[in-house]
Amino acid sequence: MEGDEAGARPSIPFDYLSVADELHSGRIKVSAAEYREAGADLASEFAALLEHAKLALAAEDPKPEEKLPPIDPESIAAELGLNQPRSAADFGRMRRSFAFTNHPDRVAPHLRQRAMIRMQVANMLIDEAKRRALAGARR
Repeated sequence: MEGDEAGARPSIPFDYLSVADELHSGRIKVSAAEYREAGADLASEFAALLEHAKLALAAEDPKPEEKLPPIDPESIAAELGLNQPRSAADFGRMRRSFAFTNHPDRVAPHLRQRAMIRMQVANMLIDEAKRRALAGARR
């Protein structure tokens, strides 16, 4: 069986949704300093992500009648409703709601690359908004 391209199946079952739920449950605590440190380079992260998105989506061939979902942070922030004040508990619901309709596994195959980029942008925006909300609550 050496050289088998598919490889062996993992012997420990791994449930990604359970891990994501645990991470967003609030039971795992991160200090405010870690949030500030993590968000310090957000502008360059967005720039790199959007540059990657332009390259990845350059070959995209949409149908003429199809309106493609935007990938720019401003549009996604408006779609998420980040312009309205939110409590810390709202961010988990916001993330799940956005993922329910925009996750790459839930869109047409030709839109999966775009959906993946939209999810990355949305997650970065939500993380930054949550970080700001937590920092504002501590003042």
